[in-house]
Amino acid sequence: MQVPTAIAAIAPDGKLAPRQRRQFLIEMCKRRIRPGTGSAPEFLRRRTAMNPWPDLRGALEGIRWVIVGGVATRAYMPERATKDMDVLIRPEDEKPVLSRLQAAGYEVVSPLTMGGWLARSPEGVELDILLGDQKWLDEALAHPRLDPAGYPVIDLPYLVLMKMEASRSLDIGDLGRLLGLATEPELDRVRGVVRQYSPQDSKDLESLIYLGKLELGHV
Repeated sequence: MQVPTAIAAIAPDGKLAPRQRRQFLIEMCKRRIRPGTGSAPEFLRRRTAMNPWPDLRGALEGIRWVIVGGVATRAYMPERATKDMDVLIRPEDEKPVLSRLQAAGYEVVSPLTMGGWLARSPEGVELDILLGDQKWLDEALAHPRLDPAGYPVIDLPYLVLMKMEASRSLDIGDLGRLLGLATEPELDRVRGVVRQYSPQDSKDLESLIYLGKLELGHV
């Protein structure tokens, strides 16, 4: 795949940073996407909890935590397949969280390269326990959203921030759908949080909103 000249000038070795990768994918989507090519509205309005992810509410009662990543998206768009469940906690809660999970029968398998731990439920489901260091962490943990199963998931503005930071192709696809399905009040909240914590990404956010709405036939 050929890298656009403007991006290649910044990354001559072809290894793009997440923000560069995001801008490359946005430009590619702008060239390829066609209005109204998304799924049927009835499907897009569905919010389900069909995948049986572990319920940590009892084991982690009294500790602030939220589900992030692919599992969290089911609170905002149709549920999709993903291989594990990501849980975000404060670094100071690392020891009590691991202790409680082990007491509940979870196996702590190995440390994660990005900070945190890989754990496995008694049923064999993998969990990534992520130690947050974001400026917005306490704010997000204090105001979770409930998914269709009643699990606490990260609120939409912070989920958008995390996916924009990662900017893998899967994240860009999720962002288009998340933002395309969001209401205008929700989008205003997303814009406000991005302006506060990552203002340099506001332009890319507007492009992603446009692409999401275009794919769903809303523009």
